[in-house]
Amino acid sequence: MPMQAHEIEELLRATFPDAEIVVQGDDGVHMAAMVADESFRGKNRVQQQRAVYAALKGKMDGPAGELHALALTTKIPD
Repeated sequence: MPMQAHEIEELLRATFPDAEIVVQGDDGVHMAAMVADESFRGKNRVQQQRAVYAALKGKMDGPAGELHALALTTKIPD
């Protein structure tokens, strides 16, 4: 079953409670997310993105994953 934007945001918010999070997309399969969190400070982009994917708790794993594609932007808050 495809994931909706609010479901993705809830998963991310559980790991990044103080982050600025914006999730976009309406087809439930191809989505985009921007996560700006202080915990990213000192981490490179790959480490930041791995942290976000870990927060999705396997929803993107394999061909049976609920989320097929996520265009991801991570950053440190201004």
